[in-house]
Amino acid sequence: MTQTDGLLFDPNTYDPQQFDAETRRLLRATIDWFEEQGKKLILDADLTAQWPADFVEFVSREKLFATFLTPSEFAGGDPDKRWDAARNAALSEILGFYGLTYWYTEQVTILGLGPIWQSENKDAKLKAADDLDAGEVMAFGLSERTHGADVYNTDMVLTPATEEDRANGILYRATGEKYYIGNGNVASMVSVFARRGDIEGSDAYVFFAADSQNENYHLIDNVVHMQIYVSTFRLENYPVRESDILHTGVEAFAAALNTVNVGKFNLCSCSIGMTEHAFYEAITHAQNRILYGNPVTDFAHVRANFVDAYARLIAMKLFSQRAVDYFRSASLNDRRYLLFNPMTKAKVTMEGETVLRALHDVIAAKGYEKNTMFREVAQLIGTLPRLEGTVHVNVGLVLKFMPKYMFDPAEYPQILIRSDATDDTFFWNQGPTRGAGNVQFADWAPSYHKHASIPNVGRFYEQALEFKTLLATAAPDAAQQKDLDFMLTVGHLFSLIVYGQLILEQAALTGLDDDIIDQIFDFQIRDFSMYAVALHGKPSSTQAQQDWALGAIRKPVLDAERFTRVWERVKAYDGAYEMRP
Repeated sequence: MTQTDGLLFDPNTYDPQQFDAETRRLLRATIDWFEEQGKKLILDADLTAQWPADFVEFVSREKLFATFLTPSEFAGGDPDKRWDAARNAALSEILGFYGLTYWYTEQVTILGLGPIWQSENKDAKLKAADDLDAGEVMAFGLSERTHGADVYNTDMVLTPATEEDRANGILYRATGEKYYIGNGNVASMVSVFARRGDIEGSDAYVFFAADSQNENYHLIDNVVHMQIYVSTFRLENYPVRESDILHTGVEAFAAALNTVNVGKFNLCSCSIGMTEHAFYEAITHAQNRILYGNPVTDFAHVRANFVDAYARLIAMKLFSQRAVDYFRSASLNDRRYLLFNPMTKAKVTMEGETVLRALHDVIAAKGYEKNTMFREVAQLIGTLPRLEGTVHVNVGLVLKFMPKYMFDPAEYPQILIRSDATDDTFFWNQGPTRGAGNVQFADWAPSYHKHASIPNVGRFYEQALEFKTLLATAAPDAAQQKDLDFMLTVGHLFSLIVYGQLILEQAALTGLDDDIIDQIFDFQIRDFSMYAVALHGKPSSTQAQQDWALGAIRKPVLDAERFTRVWERVKAYDGAYEMRP
């Protein structure tokens, strides 16, 4: 077996030396638990949509979520417990590697904890810490069948309690239904978003904690036929006490949005883990498959698909790893994470779909076989950009940052790799949700200057400068700015520049070689050209914008020797990892 370049997660050799001993032990224990389960059991549980009670029991026994998801302030003096986005991302990648179900159980626990850790309710925080220590999971009761995740509207209504209720410590009775709530079948604490029925406006919002086992909590069904439990539940005259209330008024509204900033970041890590497992299966199958008397990988289009998929996967990892540093270094004076968050939710997860599509085009029918992890990944990879936040919402959010990012840079201290064992306390004190359009960024151009000698980086940089010219000379007019179809294409063009910046930053910090960087920017150029053509074809595009679009198209710098070297690295993953039967 040829030695791999080690850029993909490999359960056989994984030992993240950047983390402390207990973190490494728990990550290793998680991998070993899955490997001991074996692929057949994991896949059978998926096919039969079996709730992962065995995994939840493992989490409880090892205190996995308690260690990774309890802020140190409420950790009872345990030095290993903290909320650390770097190791949380590592765990998320591992869970995604073995199945979206396991990641999702943690993901919605994170979301459920968001309003709790942000609150001033110390009793609720202590209860959450105790429940995590006991192995419980959490849920986030925001979305509704009618309103979706529209935080401006909710039909969960709090009615002021009667005098008799007040004598028993009950302040309100909650009635309403929530829809698409993960872990809603077992969560010990469900952070429920509601409004008071006796007042109007933003002051009416309330976040409170509910118990899924309470007699006034009615579990209706699982919305999906999957291992994950995405519940519909209804509260009928549910008693809400002072000790249950997490946020009121505008703070409740902010808690909802700030929870999403923290919780849904890990969509990217899950997508990476899922596509890595699929990649191992795809290259091992294709490299050993004979078709028309030749190995499948002798075909030029197959090699092109694999090299493109590999380059995109490495780019996903580079961007996401660098985004962690910005998250961990965030403050009220450095809110750049507000841009990188929707990028991880939309751009990285969309790239996961692109990688899977390229691999599936190679292995074809094999990708549907029930004894492959590939089938499960192909079935579920599309949930990440859709189930927890649609692409158009996140790209629309990205657009808010575009003027300041492109034209109005600010000075910031350099941020290095953040794998230090510290608690990320800013997550629970993010402040107001407004002002995204005023967030400034360090100048994006130096990252491109530094790598401009790499042929495809230099060429993509030309396109980035062309985009700046578009915004300066033929920017979307008032009518176009209201045309979301048009603006989404502009958002995708902008996103590629942001994506490239963090990829180059991480490449520099980790010493990534020029071959991989050059191959990554090969697809960056092609993608930019694709969106430029799309802009040209939009009904509302002006003549100046159409001329710009045609002028912005570039062909990547071709280098057959570089392509061959990258292909040899891809081929080395043949047989490098296969999950235990």
